[in-house]
Amino acid sequence: MKVDVAVVGGGPVGLAAALECRARGLSVAVFERRPGADVDKACGEGLMPRAVRFLERHGAFQRLSPADCSPFTGIRYVSDDGVQATGLLPGSGGLGVRRLALRRALRAAATDAGVQVHEGCTVERFSVTPGAVGLETDAGAVEARLLVGADGLHSRVRAGAGLAVKVKEAAPRYGLRAHFARAPWTDKVEVYFSEGAEAYVTPAGAGRVGLAFLFSKEGNEATRFESLLARFPVLAEKLAHVPRDSEVMGAGPLRQQVSAVVADRVALVGDAAGYVDAVTGEGLMLGFEAAESLGRHVVQALRDEATPAALGGYARDFRLAFLRYAWLTEGLLGIAARPRLRRVVLRGLAFSPGAFDAALAMAVGD
Repeated sequence: MKVDVAVVGGGPVGLAAALECRARGLSVAVFERRPGADVDKACGEGLMPRAVRFLERHGAFQRLSPADCSPFTGIRYVSDDGVQATGLLPGSGGLGVRRLALRRALRAAATDAGVQVHEGCTVERFSVTPGAVGLETDAGAVEARLLVGADGLHSRVRAGAGLAVKVKEAAPRYGLRAHFARAPWTDKVEVYFSEGAEAYVTPAGAGRVGLAFLFSKEGNEATRFESLLARFPVLAEKLAHVPRDSEVMGAGPLRQQVSAVVADRVALVGDAAGYVDAVTGEGLMLGFEAAESLGRHVVQALRDEATPAALGGYARDFRLAFLRYAWLTEGLLGIAARPRLRRVVLRGLAFSPGAFDAALAMAVGD
């Protein structure tokens, strides 16, 4: 098989990158190692306004059912001392969407656009030559002009291209996520704080809420979902006796670093391109922005043989977007880790909701 662009990783960001490349008239194939259309992953499932607009542009938003998605108008922070601060998102707000449904919608949009999607197909290895990238898959050999790594936190493409940087952390952060079969009790994403952990509640359909925990894993600390839920009595009461709507899934360590996001005939997008933490809920938005940028630069880059210099426009765009995300994320992590500072900040936001609104608009880029 010969294609212009081979995308390794068939999650939402990989499919978004495939759509952007296909929109420029390129032949595109996506390779997802997990079989079937329902490819799930631990994910907060909240889409910020610009990410929603991306779905609308590519015809994926229209494929989502109210059973699998819910609009949300803002973010509510809930301190462990009971203080609440609510900020409103600009425009029509964001969207909580079950990841399975999001992936199905983007997959349908991609296949309708002419993207080849190969599921249950592992890319065993790849090699870069002056004229192409050769991929060895369990479905046969593939030759591409550009390889896009969209294969997540522990990206094999990143490692194979020599772009991975080892991260040393005293207390790595992890995430756990599950869903509960009950109607959302608010049209806000709620963030609850506790010592060493945060809980994120996202409406994800007319009869579903998603609950994700982010936490530091130290020593032999218990990290079962139930033990984390017990740290948040208000949430535990709301979800008592409510049946689960999905299995518990985990991810981590969350922090990943790269030496660069491009190499000869290789570009990284999404979590594969580096990650700090999920505390801001911007992962999918950042991934879709990367896909858009790659689309803007891909045709000219292929004309110039997809060298790192030819892919420099994409690398610069990504660096600017990632620096904004990293700056905000590190700031929020610093506040979350200091209980007294956190309580002071939340009281300030509760006292000045207009300032919170403005901060949210700036954070999401609207």
